[in-house]
Amino acid sequence: MSRYKIMLADDEGIVIDSLKFIIEKEFGDLCTIEFAKTGRSVIELAENFRPDIAIMDIQMPGINGIEAMREIRETNTNVVFIVMSAYDKFDYAKEAIKLGVLEYITKPMEKTRIVAALKKAMGQIDKERNKRSNDLMIREKLETVMPIIESGLLYNLLFQEHFTEDIENYKQLLGIDRNFAYMLAVVCGETQEGNHMTNAVGSSVKMQQYDTVLREYLKEAYPGVILGTAMANKLAGMVPCEEKQISYEERISLIEKSREIVRELKKRTQISFRIGISAVAPLEEARNSYREAINALIMTTGSVAHVDDLPIGCDYEDTYPVDLEKKLFAEVKNGDADHAVATAETYFDLVAKLHGDYLMNIRLKVLEFVLYAEHLAYSSGGMTYEFRARAEYLPTVMEINDIPSVKKWFLEKIEAAGRNVGTKATEKSLGAVEEAKAYIRNNYSKDISLDEVSQAVNISPYYFSKIFKEDVGEGFVEYLTKIRMDKAKELLTTTEYSMKEICSMVGYADPNYFSRSFKKNVGVTPTEYKCGNPEV
Repeated sequence: MSRYKIMLADDEGIVIDSLKFIIEKEFGDLCTIEFAKTGRSVIELAENFRPDIAIMDIQMPGINGIEAMREIRETNTNVVFIVMSAYDKFDYAKEAIKLGVLEYITKPMEKTRIVAALKKAMGQIDKERNKRSNDLMIREKLETVMPIIESGLLYNLLFQEHFTEDIENYKQLLGIDRNFAYMLAVVCGETQEGNHMTNAVGSSVKMQQYDTVLREYLKEAYPGVILGTAMANKLAGMVPCEEKQISYEERISLIEKSREIVRELKKRTQISFRIGISAVAPLEEARNSYREAINALIMTTGSVAHVDDLPIGCDYEDTYPVDLEKKLFAEVKNGDADHAVATAETYFDLVAKLHGDYLMNIRLKVLEFVLYAEHLAYSSGGMTYEFRARAEYLPTVMEINDIPSVKKWFLEKIEAAGRNVGTKATEKSLGAVEEAKAYIRNNYSKDISLDEVSQAVNISPYYFSKIFKEDVGEGFVEYLTKIRMDKAKELLTTTEYSMKEICSMVGYADPNYFSRSFKKNVGVTPTEYKCGNPEV
């Protein structure tokens, strides 16, 4: 049961004794009571006692009650004030209201008003305590869940198994409102030899034991860092940034801080660490950034390595639209042909504006882009590679003598690459369905099954069943039955085969079952159909 600390402040001993008697009789052991008789002693008592409820007189020797409450409120924002005064003055009441006083009671005090005011104060305190308790519970749950959410964001980006909507949801949950970041590669080992760490396996086990220590310290050292789950002896981290790049001074500061982090981690865990740091890049490029951070460690023997200090990656002249280049290839890879064409056009127009006098360079850049876009299409299965298929590309580009024609050829090829990627899954599915339909038409007289047809078109039964129904509008069994019924009707009306022979010819082993199935699907028995109901 809750306990309440109550502080009494009045210069009259009889008032304090009366209040103590009322409180102890009404609330018993629920309350702990302390008192003071001057303004200064009340302030000092409040600092040590930390009351939940303070019953204050306005007129006290030295510092008056209003000033004392103002001082107490600065160090104890949750205390509930109840004011008692022999003076029913408007100015006092107005100041009391500003200080958040719960009740203003005039002397002589009435027991019922005191008890009612205390019950009201206790109710307010209980409500606030419950709120704080719930907030703590929610925070504890978040502290358990947040590492999972952080890992989800990070590894979705690193493994590129995500949709834009997923990343936005992760960012919203984590409160990330920045679009750029640099990556950390935190690598551990028993000792460092050259550019690698020894005993990676043993250290990875030890790293797991210090997981909480490691995460808490890195969170403190790199404000806002998003940490993944340790994999082997490596831990990936992402630090969101507002700008596309950091200054030279910021980079030096980051490196020095990281060197201190490595030293401190060694003290706390008895494990050796190295930290690789990438350049700042869009969040979506986290995979490349993490590779930069790893390569920075491979290229040097320092405990901390920043990619911008090393000859890694490609530098671009200031005017080159590298962001458009990355955007274009991302759209081609995703099969987003329309957006890829729009980006390609923007890119080409900018390059043509800057370098329109250098037709040969534009030809070479266009050819480079088209070949790489088609490489992405080949890699995704959107195109079939043929060694001589692009034999005419170089002669064609070299024969074009004006910028608009080069642009036209460029956009056509980019659109084709993006379109091939985007339609590959659909084409594969449709091709498999058509192949399956042909197989059924050629083998309906046999005892064929879904598994057999799935194997014939080299697709799993589950996926085959799904795409077949989506394309045909009915399931495999329904389609097979329809084919068999159509053939049975044809044989019944155009041949003199016996019912047993027709039954066998359309894939049924049991004449009775064939007859029941025919009536169910056609509406009459096979005999009735043969004898005069061919239109049914």
